Amino acid sequence: MRHEKRTIRIQHELPNGRSINRQTKRFTYSEVVAFTDNFERVLGEGGFGVVYHGSLNGTQPIAVKLLSQSSVQGYKEFKAEVELLLRVHHVNLVSLVGYCDEEGHLALIYEYAPNGDLKQHLSGERGGSPLKWSSRLKIVIETAQGLEYLHTGCKPPMVHRDVKTTNILLDEHFHAKLADFGLSRSFPILEVKLMCQQQLLVLLDILIPILETITSQPVIQQTRERSHIAAWVGYMLTKGDIENVVDPRLNREYEPTSVWKALEIAISCVNSSSEKRPNMSQVINELKECLTLENSRQGGRPDMGSKSSVELSMSFTTEVTPSAR
Repeated sequence: MRHEKRTIRIQHELPNGRSINRQTKRFTYSEVVAFTDNFERVLGEGGFGVVYHGSLNGTQPIAVKLLSQSSVQGYKEFKAEVELLLRVHHVNLVSLVGYCDEEGHLALIYEYAPNGDLKQHLSGERGGSPLKWSSRLKIVIETAQGLEYLHTGCKPPMVHRDVKTTNILLDEHFHAKLADFGLSRSFPILEVKLMCQQQLLVLLDILIPILETITSQPVIQQTRERSHIAAWVGYMLTKGDIENVVDPRLNREYEPTSVWKALEIAISCVNSSSEKRPNMSQVINELKECLTLENSRQGGRPDMGSKSSVELSMSFTTEVTPSAR
């Protein structure tokens, strides 16, 4: 592919005339090589290319996403991510420190998240004690806050379209930083007849991380009764089986009402009736109530044989299967 077709034309003015974040800087490729010690330490890899650890001015840790020369789809996602991150800023969205666009070398430089991603902690890959239920709730709430900003604070509004626990990074204080915006798309203000489709797209952004955080299960697993996590959770709940839904690494150390309520919130996001689906602000408030319930839990192990007072909406049938992320 010829270089001129891969060049990203950065808009230095937003549509409303406000300038972009002036702290975002364009770097040369030689600077990127120096930041990463010639790409010595790999943090991760995806369809776009490789992410490397680096250091800015020898003091500020950074993550450098380098686009593979052969990645055609990756370039489209790369360009979308540049365009989005240059115009948005939120405490729960990963910050763009700078970028490189030089002679076919394309790189994004982000703030570094020293505690990796949420998936690593759910799977035990990072070692240490499993994340407590209260910690998981806080991370999901912060993720939802970042999504709410994309949905309501951006003009035009944005849908992430690829939210999963591998895309939820954790800083030194375990605060959530939503990343990987390559599949993000803006959506216009739609006519009333299309509003329910827009609402469903918005809510699917938060559905997967809630279910992954509760279950610590992969989104797709062919050996389950239902391969997609949403359909599987719905199937298990119609049988009243919560013990085999919740991550066993939690060792039943949680307030059961809090977990049932979180499951209800997730289920309501794909309710067949658009009137019964919450907006993102309502999702956040409901999740905060789950956290309050968990924080008020007294000592002792909860009895998971007892049913929660929360009435789960069993309209969530096994036919409801959101597209794989």
